[in-house]
Amino acid sequence: MKKIVLFLSCILALNLSARDFRGNRKDFEPANNELYKKECTSCHFSYSPAMLPANSWNYMMDNLSNHYGTDASLDEESVRSLKEYLQAHSSENSNSKRSRKITASLEPNVLYTSITQIPYLQKKHRKIEKNLIMQKEVKSLARCAACHKDADKGIFDDKTVNIPNYGPWNNKK
Repeated sequence: MKKIVLFLSCILALNLSARDFRGNRKDFEPANNELYKKECTSCHFSYSPAMLPANSWNYMMDNLSNHYGTDASLDEESVRSLKEYLQAHSSENSNSKRSRKITASLEPNVLYTSITQIPYLQKKHRKIEKNLIMQKEVKSLARCAACHKDADKGIFDDKTVNIPNYGPWNNKK
């Protein structure tokens, strides 16, 4: 009986740590669209749609022929389907705490064309020395999974950060 109670307590603690007191996710909902995972993660990390506002996703999807120097063009139906998914799960349509912070940090009438331009994400990384970001193992703030070991699950907690050639972030603040 004690083992069952302990097990259930652990499950509850894990669930509560991923959610705030209202039951909303603290971190991002991971990308869960099969077309998105197939087309986008073949080249890069599977960014949660909640990391950018809808207008940023629309811009990217409308400019796939020059997607950060690569032709990532798709057929019209795939573009339409992905735009619908990205808009529905964008930062302003997410109930996660971090997404709300992203949306609140945005300047009105500014088109953010990259995750690295988002003010909230810049603020969260301001204490990291530039040489740690620019090293070959990381290269850019856009390469989330290089340091955030649970990024694919939508978890960006400081406890899961392990910067290459530096170590765990939470132990060195």
